[in-house]
Amino acid sequence: ELTEFDMADMFQSNFLSHFRIIQALIPQLQVNSHIVNVGSMGGFLGSAKFVGLAAYSASKAALHNLTECLAQELADDKISVNCLALGSAQTEMLEKAFPGYQSPVQAFEMGKYLADFALNGNRFFNGKILPVAVSTP
Repeated sequence: ELTEFDMADMFQSNFLSHFRIIQALIPQLQVNSHIVNVGSMGGFLGSAKFVGLAAYSASKAALHNLTECLAQELADDKISVNCLALGSAQTEMLEKAFPGYQSPVQAFEMGKYLADFALNGNRFFNGKILPVAVSTP
């Protein structure tokens, strides 16, 4: 049973924390900087949704929207903002949400992809929510 506290807690973790960090860092960012938010397929428009993950999915959808808005607001400063909507990777969180499910992607592989995108993705994208998924639990 989802409570208002659960929803607020999830938004604190998955949305407001990103907002606060970005807000604090913007004055320090230089031309051609790249902000990469870590979203989720759970918040990706049109993706499969799962019982019990309403707060998580809604908070990630809000982060996706923030990404699009900030990309426009920071464009004149030549700061790119993108979001990777991550699919499943084998983590404790995945095991808790989907007991027994084995993702074909290991956490370190997803981490490598994210690091490479952070360094190079702004050459090709700005204001995009990019799905990064090979499977759905």
